[in-house]
Amino acid sequence: MKRRILPGTTLEVSEVCLGTMTWGEQNSEAEAHEQLDHAVAHGINFIDTAEMYPVPPRAETQGRTESYLGSWLARQRRDRLVIATKVAGPGRRDWIRGGRTDLTRANIAEAVDVSLGRLRTDYIDLFQIHWPQRNVPMFGAVEFDPAAEREGPSIDEQVDGMAAMVRAGKIRHWALSNETTWGVVSFCRAAKAQGAPAPVTLQNSCSLVARSVDGDLAEALFRESMSLLAYSPLAGGLLTGKYVGGATPAGAR
Repeated sequence: MKRRILPGTTLEVSEVCLGTMTWGEQNSEAEAHEQLDHAVAHGINFIDTAEMYPVPPRAETQGRTESYLGSWLARQRRDRLVIATKVAGPGRRDWIRGGRTDLTRANIAEAVDVSLGRLRTDYIDLFQIHWPQRNVPMFGAVEFDPAAEREGPSIDEQVDGMAAMVRAGKIRHWALSNETTWGVVSFCRAAKAQGAPAPVTLQNSCSLVARSVDGDLAEALFRESMSLLAYSPLAGGLLTGKYVGGATPAGAR
């Protein structure tokens, strides 16, 4: 398995990152551990999760994915692995941290501590904002709706919250997900103004049928020396061919 250094970091990661989104909903803890063992045996050292997982999200299962990863991680050489997780953004799941999902400095700190506990580790290598605080088109939406504007913590406060976690040694680097070009540039500009660590990666959907990163977003990543972490490279399974002809495999979402 080839590895690369993420620009702006000392993190050497496998070119393939193991996603964990279904663990605790479609996969048992034993199956999660089996997948992890298999991945590591084939050279993967980069594992991505989120406090919101598993999906479909439910109050009864929220956080279970991190816990499954944590019970496995407790038996591993931590320094050989790169663990990424995410803080949920506002408005989607009221049961996450008792509904405290606005990306305030305090809520970011709480999310880090809760994730550290579930993951059974002292630090997170890459801590990502799962989706923006502000109003943006997300998860398949493409049109910006000014009528959906809402109040919330500023980008400056979010940068400050992440910087505080880096200084505390609880996270090594921080990053963005499901973000726009305006957002990437604004976060980087705010970090530079504060003299704070800037985001190092962007995790967005990218596949043969999802090409939104090819335009001005690609330019922003290039100019800010940020890496793209492409999720859903098979377009939710569409590109495997298993839905050809209108087929609906058993257990499909």
